[in-house]
Amino acid sequence: MHAITIEQPGGPEALVWAEVPDPVAGEGEVLVEVAASAVNRADILQRQGFYDPPPGSSRHPGLECSGRIVAIGPGVSGWAVGDEVCALLAGGGYAERVAVPAGQLLPVPQGVDLVTAAALPEVVCTVWSNIFMIAQLRPGETVLVHGGSSGIGTMAIQLAKAIGAKVAVTAGGPEKLARCRELGADVLIDYREQDFVAELRAATDGAGADVILDIVGAKYLGRNLDALAVNGRLAVIGLQGGVKGELNLGALLAKRAAITATSLRARPLGEKAAIVAAVREHVWPLVSTGRVAPVVHAAFPMRDAAEAHRVMESSSHVGKLLLTV
Repeated sequence: MHAITIEQPGGPEALVWAEVPDPVAGEGEVLVEVAASAVNRADILQRQGFYDPPPGSSRHPGLECSGRIVAIGPGVSGWAVGDEVCALLAGGGYAERVAVPAGQLLPVPQGVDLVTAAALPEVVCTVWSNIFMIAQLRPGETVLVHGGSSGIGTMAIQLAKAIGAKVAVTAGGPEKLARCRELGADVLIDYREQDFVAELRAATDGAGADVILDIVGAKYLGRNLDALAVNGRLAVIGLQGGVKGELNLGALLAKRAAITATSLRARPLGEKAAIVAAVREHVWPLVSTGRVAPVVHAAFPMRDAAEAHRVMESSSHVGKLLLTV
């Protein structure tokens, strides 16, 4: 088969479409013939040499895919050759075939085509596990989503609105904010021109956000704490603004607030399977009825993954970037 390889870390040109050995479905796995994958920030970090796959995982980038099952490994039940699926991966999505633990498979939702389904697994599992399973966002509460126009952000807006929360977002520029509004965001903050702490307080009568989903990290740590409501929960899922920050523990205590930080890729198989099962139970019905939908900016041939990476690094997109086989 062919896959995107990274012989040496570097820029987008380090991504090379090359012939590689076919994967084999092992115990508890299925083999998926890939229709599409999607680009995530983690793929860029891997390409640059900063984010190696977990031990035993595929060395090819790609944290999600869609496609058809072509082989079933030992110990797998409930799936059959020919099933159309999408999958959460620890790696290997930028390829013509990938072996997937059965617990990380999802059926393609009704009303979603096979290629577009590749835009779902990583963002839905990330958003559901952090905002709902960990931070416990409830109807009537306010959530602040940083990077509202990103793949994660566009999904977070829709899921939060679907459960009856008030949604505030940060994004860069009026066009991206307009798209966030179309998806249901209530409070629109241009982080280039406005102070998100002040804007959020004004929009909540001084209360702040009950939950914040943060992709920035250290750069926003102190301001996120300022923006939190009493009993607020800050969920950190990205480090685009650095890894080390200073935290006022007195302010954290005074607000009785909580900070969590998670990644999805390196979690044990059992934890991933539990998240996938929760997504299938709670989110898939919303997708199948059209209340929640993947937002796709563009699709590129997989052999042109370098161009898709350039687009992501320019931050000119809204939603997901797909790679098609």
